[in-house]
Amino acid sequence: MQWISMIVCGFVLDLLLGDPPRWPHPVKAIGHLIAWLTKWFNHPAYSAACRRVLGAVMWLITVGIAWGIVAGLMWLTSGIVWLNFVIGTYFCYTCLSIKGLAIASNGIIKSLRHQDLSEARKQVGMIVGRDTEQLSGESVCKATIETVAENTSDGVIAPLMYLMIGGPALGMAYKAVNTLDSMVGYKNEQYGDIGLVPAKLDDLFNYIPARLTWAFLMLATVLLGYDVRDAFEIGTRDRENHRSPNSGFSESVVAGALNLRLGGPHYYFGELVTKPFIGNQNANAATTVDIQKTIKMLYLTSVIGLIIFAACRGTIMIIGGFG
Repeated sequence: MQWISMIVCGFVLDLLLGDPPRWPHPVKAIGHLIAWLTKWFNHPAYSAACRRVLGAVMWLITVGIAWGIVAGLMWLTSGIVWLNFVIGTYFCYTCLSIKGLAIASNGIIKSLRHQDLSEARKQVGMIVGRDTEQLSGESVCKATIETVAENTSDGVIAPLMYLMIGGPALGMAYKAVNTLDSMVGYKNEQYGDIGLVPAKLDDLFNYIPARLTWAFLMLATVLLGYDVRDAFEIGTRDRENHRSPNSGFSESVVAGALNLRLGGPHYYFGELVTKPFIGNQNANAATTVDIQKTIKMLYLTSVIGLIIFAACRGTIMIIGGFG
């Protein structure tokens, strides 16, 4: 049951503290490692096939180091219960990004309500991959909503699931998988080859969590009194209307629950990327109120996921005689 206690404490810490920018964070270290490896492995002199192989090597190195360091620390401190608990709780805390995402989104809301579109564009550019310099106020709202919806899976439900399965080490390995995809998993000339394997493996790791998030978001929609019928209808109809095999699952429920139309074409690195739309054509224009509602769905879905995963883990432990 110690893993459950670590995860619950890490969850509470995330709700209380978020991710203070000046605090040390293992994901920052993972990002520096990926940037360093990309510099050496993604050389234009290498052939496309070579860069794809090196992308797989980079994935193994990054995920292996992330898992190995945490697993090693947990093993080395296994005889000191309190220290083991503190270290495990810290890594569980850093795997989650609930409050940090909410803080960033609330900052965008504040800028938009103060009519500071330029600042809102800068802020949303820090949490999305698309180009934001020319976004309208509504497009900023949509980008924020899409990111909160997608990260409800990638930043909360997926790490929670892997933490419950394999403890802090597997949780941190998942964060390495996800960080690799966010940094090199782009289908463009610069990263299309070296990011191929990281992107595909990120899709694989997020396959089950994305579908669980769909179900948890539906339950949150019911509990919050949002549009359950449209959430289910559009969540069923449009959940695969996305270039990613997973991202549409969370975005479609949010689009239906709030009567929004998400997705569509966006610019990435100056290149127009066509994406399917999610939601009805005659949907409402996205506003800051919709961002607030999406944040509420994020929080409630996170709690639902924690309760369900902890209950499953606890039941398995008790049945297996490990309680």
